[in-house]
Amino acid sequence: MKPLFSKRILLSIALIALTSFSVLAQRVVKGTVYRGGEPAAGVTVEAHKSSGTFMTSFDGKYEIEVSDKSKYIEFTFIDDRRKLDIEGNNSNVIDFSFDGEIPAKGQAAVIEGGVDLRTSQELVKAKERDFMTNLSMYDQFYKQDDYESALEPWRKVYYKYPKSTLNLYIHGAKMYETFIENASDWKEKNVLIDSLMSVYERRITYFNQEGYIKGRQGTDLLKFKLANENLDDDQLKSILKEGYSLLEQSIEMEKKQTEAAVLVVFMQATKRLFLMGELPKDKVASNYQKVSDIINNYLKEEPDSEKYTTSKELVDGLFQTSGAADCEALIALYEPQFEEISKDVDELKKMLRILERRDCTDSQLFATASDKLYSLDPSAEAAFNMARLFVKRDQFERAKEYYNNAIEAETDKELLAKYYYELGLFIFAKEHDFQKSRNLARKAIENNPSLGRAYILLGDIYAQYSKHYGETDTEHLSLYWLAIDYYQKAKRVDPEVFTQANEKINIYKQYFPNKETLFFEGLTEGESYKIGSWINETTTVRVK
Repeated sequence: MKPLFSKRILLSIALIALTSFSVLAQRVVKGTVYRGGEPAAGVTVEAHKSSGTFMTSFDGKYEIEVSDKSKYIEFTFIDDRRKLDIEGNNSNVIDFSFDGEIPAKGQAAVIEGGVDLRTSQELVKAKERDFMTNLSMYDQFYKQDDYESALEPWRKVYYKYPKSTLNLYIHGAKMYETFIENASDWKEKNVLIDSLMSVYERRITYFNQEGYIKGRQGTDLLKFKLANENLDDDQLKSILKEGYSLLEQSIEMEKKQTEAAVLVVFMQATKRLFLMGELPKDKVASNYQKVSDIINNYLKEEPDSEKYTTSKELVDGLFQTSGAADCEALIALYEPQFEEISKDVDELKKMLRILERRDCTDSQLFATASDKLYSLDPSAEAAFNMARLFVKRDQFERAKEYYNNAIEAETDKELLAKYYYELGLFIFAKEHDFQKSRNLARKAIENNPSLGRAYILLGDIYAQYSKHYGETDTEHLSLYWLAIDYYQKAKRVDPEVFTQANEKINIYKQYFPNKETLFFEGLTEGESYKIGSWINETTTVRVK
C-alpha cells in the first residue's frame, strides 16, 4: 500500500504542476498603438493576468507577454485608460487605436514601408500639398523654438516623407533632446530617449552616414540615460554596454574622421566597464591606443586646436586613472611602438611621464627611453630621468651628476622641488650625509612648501641622527621630538602622506622620556628645547 500511496502523491503533484504550467502559459503579442491615425508614443501597455508592462516608443510599437487567462489588454495615455477585450483572440499581432482610427492597409503601408521616398525638391515640384503644408507648419514653429507645436506636423512629414530632407532628423534630434532635458520624471524621459534613438536609426535608414550617426547615438544614449541616479548595477552595465557598442562601431566605421566627443565618451565608457569587471585590461590599453592615434592625427593637422588638445588631455587622464595602466599593460602597449615614439621628443616625454607615474622606472623600456630622450633633448627632465636610471644601475656618481644637471637646468619650482627632494633622499640613503641631505630637503620645501615627502625626509634624517647627537639619553631622544614636528607638518600640508606620517609618529613617540627622567634633567613638559650643532632648531619637550 505504501508504494501505491506514494505513486498517487507523485501523480497528484505532477497534475498540479501541469495545471500550474497551463495557467501560466504565455504568448507574446505585438502591435501598434494609434491616436488620430498616427502611431502614439508614451502609451503604457499592460495585460490582464500578466505582470509585464510596456511603454510604446516613438513608432507606437509595443510587445508584451499575455497569459492564456488574460481577458484584456489595457492602454493608458496620461489619464486616458482604455481596455481592449482579447478573449478568444489568439492573434499575436493586435493593433489598437484610442479613437478607432487604425489606418487601413494602404495607409499603414505608407507608415510602415510604402513611404514616399521623393526629395523635397521633387515633392514641391509635384505640388504635394500635404507635404508642403506640414513642412511649412513645423518649420515655422521650429524656428520660433516652439517645439511642442512643431512636433505634430513634423511627425507627419517624418513618417510619410522620410527622405524629403535631412533637416527632419537634425531638427527631430534637437527637439527630442530638449524634451528629454525638460521632462519631469524618468518614465517620461526614457520614452523620449527611445524616441531620440529611433530618429537616429531612421536617419541611418534613409540618409546612411551610419558611422557618424552611431557616434551621436552612443554619446546621447550615455549622456541622457546615465543621468538617472537611481540605476542599479545591472541597469548601469546594460546602458554602458549598449552605448559602448554603438561608439565602438562608430569608430570602426569613421576611423580617422571620428568626432572628438565620441572618442572621449568611448574612453569614459571603457574605463567604467573595466572598473565594473566587464572589459579586460588589454582591451582598455588597445582602446586607448586606437583613440590616441586618431586624436594625434587631428593634432598633426591642427596643432593649436583647443578641442583636440583638451580631448587628448582627457583621454590620457582616463587611461592613466583607469587602473588598467599598470606596468605590465603599459610596457605591452609601448614596446611595439617604441621605434616610432622615439622619433618624437614630445611623445617620448609623454611615455616616460606615464611610466614614472605608474612607478615603472625599473623597466628596461624606461631605461632605454630615458637614454634616448637625453640624446635628443638634454633638458632638465631628461637629466632627471637619466639620474634615476643610474640610481637603478648603482652608478651613484653618474646619478648625482645628472641630478645636479637637472637642478641647474630646471625653472619650474614644483619640478625643482621634486629634483631637490630626490637628490636629498639619494644622499641620505646611499651616503648617509645627514647635513647635506637636510639642506637639500629644505631646498625642496623652499620651492614647494606643500611637498609632504620633503618634510617626511627631514623627520627621517633627524630620527636617524639621534644616536649621534648629544651625550645623554635625553639629548639623543630630543631629536625624536624634532622628527615628529616634521611628520606633523607633512600631514598638514599634504594629505597624500597622512597615513605614512602617522605611522612614523606612532613609532617614535614610544621613545619619549618619562616624567621622572625629565625631572632629573630639569626639564618641564611643554617648554621649548633648543637643539644645537649643525641642526640648530627648537622643538617642544614631550613625555611618553
